[in-house]
Amino acid sequence: MVEKKLLVDSKKRFSSRVENYIKYRPSYPLEIIDFLEKKEILAKNTVIADIGSGTGILTQIFLDHGNRVYGVEPNKDMREASEKILKKYPKFLSLEGSAESTGLEENSIDLIIAGQAFHWFNVEETKREFKRVLKPYGNVVLIWNNRGKGGSDFNSNYENFMLKYGTDYKVVMKKEANVDSFYTYQKESFYNYQELDFSSFKGRVLSASYIPLSDDPIFPIMIEELEVLFKKHQRNGSIRIEYDTEVYYGKLD
Repeated sequence: MVEKKLLVDSKKRFSSRVENYIKYRPSYPLEIIDFLEKKEILAKNTVIADIGSGTGILTQIFLDHGNRVYGVEPNKDMREASEKILKKYPKFLSLEGSAESTGLEENSIDLIIAGQAFHWFNVEETKREFKRVLKPYGNVVLIWNNRGKGGSDFNSNYENFMLKYGTDYKVVMKKEANVDSFYTYQKESFYNYQELDFSSFKGRVLSASYIPLSDDPIFPIMIEELEVLFKKHQRNGSIRIEYDTEVYYGKLD
């Protein structure tokens, strides 16, 4: 029941965070493009659907490669933001739709990609829909930035902060395991990072859907604690958030 509610909420829960999402979410290493080309998954003429495309962070690196990309996004605010940001790309097509009901034509897509949004998909319904829209032998590539949660004092302190203030953080994080039940894949990882001053660090934290916003009574205390965390770990006025950018690639069974 909780998972079903999360799936419904996921289509709306980022509406109040669009500005922070655009400014402070990390992009993706461009090495991914070279990697997918070498694996013969990606070429210039590959037609791509980015499912749960949000504000277009992942979409853009494939548009820069020269691909035609359909951005499928259920959230109106995020979809409109992507249309504004990516309007200079003639090969970008924006669609209102979801992973379970994309609105794409049958057998029309060479490659389906998805970023962090995959965590919110209904696995069974999504798999059925992806099979419908993919061309024979089409590929599915899932890509997301996985923040380090241990191995350094900063990672541990930051994770404890999220556990303390993230309203449904534990539930959201558990959804990362869905890949194994979705398809047979191979996996590659790439190093990624962000260098952030306090203002940017704060924006990055507030872009997460489970973090309280300014209308919450706990907000002032939370920001004070975030500032203490930043001051403790900053070097020359900035901190580095490190990620493993994980790339899962394969064909649907």
